[in-house]
Amino acid sequence: MIDQGTIDRIMDAAQIVDVVSQFVTLKRRGINYVGLCPFHSDKTPSFYVSPSKNICKCFACGEGGTAVHFIMKHEQLSYYEALKFLAKKYNIEIQEREFTDEQKQAYNERESLFILNDYARDYFVNTLHNHIEGKSVGLSYFKERGFREDIIEKFQLGYSLEQKDAFTQEALRNGYKEEYLVKTGLTIKGDNNYVVDRFRGRVMFPVHTLSGKVIAFGGRILKKVENTGKYVNSPESEIYHKGNELYGIFFAKQAITKADCCYLVEGYTDVISMHQAGIENVVASSGTALTNGQIRLIHRFTDNVTVIYDGDAAGIKAALRGIDLLLEDGMNIKVILLPAGEDPDSFTKKQNAESLTKYIKENEVDFIRFKTKLLLDEAGNDPIKRAALISDIVNSISIIPDNIIRSVYIKDCSKLLDIDERILVEEVTKKRLAYLEKSSQTKVNPEVSAANNDLSQIPISKSNKVVVKKSSVDKFELAILYYVVRYGMEILLEGSEENSITGDMPTTVIDWVKFDLQRDGFWFTNPLYTTILEDAIEHSVDETFNPTRYFLAHTDSDVSRLAAEIVSDRYQLSKIHTKQFGDNAKREETPLAEEKHLLKDVPRAVTELKNIHISAQIRDIKEKMEQKQKEGDWDGAIELMQQVKEMEEVKKLLAKELGERIILRW
Repeated sequence: MIDQGTIDRIMDAAQIVDVVSQFVTLKRRGINYVGLCPFHSDKTPSFYVSPSKNICKCFACGEGGTAVHFIMKHEQLSYYEALKFLAKKYNIEIQEREFTDEQKQAYNERESLFILNDYARDYFVNTLHNHIEGKSVGLSYFKERGFREDIIEKFQLGYSLEQKDAFTQEALRNGYKEEYLVKTGLTIKGDNNYVVDRFRGRVMFPVHTLSGKVIAFGGRILKKVENTGKYVNSPESEIYHKGNELYGIFFAKQAITKADCCYLVEGYTDVISMHQAGIENVVASSGTALTNGQIRLIHRFTDNVTVIYDGDAAGIKAALRGIDLLLEDGMNIKVILLPAGEDPDSFTKKQNAESLTKYIKENEVDFIRFKTKLLLDEAGNDPIKRAALISDIVNSISIIPDNIIRSVYIKDCSKLLDIDERILVEEVTKKRLAYLEKSSQTKVNPEVSAANNDLSQIPISKSNKVVVKKSSVDKFELAILYYVVRYGMEILLEGSEENSITGDMPTTVIDWVKFDLQRDGFWFTNPLYTTILEDAIEHSVDETFNPTRYFLAHTDSDVSRLAAEIVSDRYQLSKIHTKQFGDNAKREETPLAEEKHLLKDVPRAVTELKNIHISAQIRDIKEKMEQKQKEGDWDGAIELMQQVKEMEEVKKLLAKELGERIILRW
């Protein structure tokens, strides 16, 4: 495990803007930064980054936290792995405690898969440059394709030997487990422990994540073999989901942001050739139809996509559905159709960056117009085909989210299709309403959506999913925890024998919460909240204790994630109190104003928790009383009735403390 001192150094070094901007294009908005959320399909910027608090937060899907939490979610890493990721980024040496046998056994399988892929990449690269077969077959192929040495090195291209299990046996000799070789897809295992290399006799193209981790490979065979595909790709695994990845995104992300445009091509060599020509803002879907995950990946960096097609009409029509998904995501789509017989790879080799850019600018066409013309040429004068064409175009226009853009397309298509604009408007409206109705039925469960607006529904599970809690106590415990984490060491009462619960020592927020709960025999019931409260009490004896800093950098990722949620401006309780409490209606909604009201708000929060506990106890006793009455145990029922009366007297006292405004829910 990583010791707390090292975690503190990592947290100090990992500036949230620096970390997030590696993956999300951020724009300054006041004292904060904002961008498209990388964790859901975000069409308008809802992902906020606060340099002052050193946290991030999406106000649509609820994801966020410290730099560590961002990396955990974005790169699908464990808390430990994310800390190591940031330590490496900021050149911080990690001081670790020795793992127990159990911890060693449980140590993240994902890390093993990443390590194995790194080994495989290095093995294939070494084979390409240093093995006689690699040089004579693989390297010769790349040179014949016109790839320079620096480009081959940049994309970490390699070669896998024709021998059926050369890589597998070498990996096993170096201590890599067969189990992980099979899970990554590098090795195929058959009956009787038969193993064979998946990529034998192929040139290799590593596939990288946004952060540069190798998660998969593509391999192109160089000999003609019957019943064998030209390309073979890694299968889906725990670390690789092809629908969420784009080839070349690691090398293209900065250029995409700078150019505010992404060129989308089909294959590995298309990307590599364009890079060699000096155009780096290009990615490939690797021969698969575009998916929502891939589109979200592009949309993090730009709204503008230019799709580059070769002259294959069948291939173009097969890709149209993916383009519709881009439109649906609110992106601006243009299309380039290359000359007959050319693909991006071959065409680029005849150009330099200047001439290729000029060609693209002069020949790119708006997608709707391109699609309309393409289908018109196919339909000819056949009325049935023209009717189907109009329906197809209407479908594409109807999913565009921007009203003005839809109107412009309707006007243009009216002229291109020679059809009354009013008819198109009517059809688009029908389709739009049907689309919106269908979309609303597939939205997140409203209970889960509400969780993003309620302090009691903070996502705290290790799977990073929202856990909808039904306990009425949780939200009141969390309200107290809010003050403990944000203002735990603030002074509520100055030290004196008359007004301090600790004698001549000043009373802090943490002191008061502990005292007020214990004196009436109450405590937290949520295990995570209990851990944080008791940890705060234990450390509060140190006058330099900073609860916010301590819990944000906590060794338990659930604790640090919850602390980040509490520190987020989204959960300033002053705003909740402003809406709920008449006597606070004019309160300023700033942290400074909140601090001025701690003496009133902290005891109120504790009293509200007591009240909800008492209410629950009264309900339980009444249920027992009813059961006694059904059983004919009247003495037992009368005894319970007396308990109810006593507890209702306590409830009246609590109501008085709350100013006769008992808040049962927020």
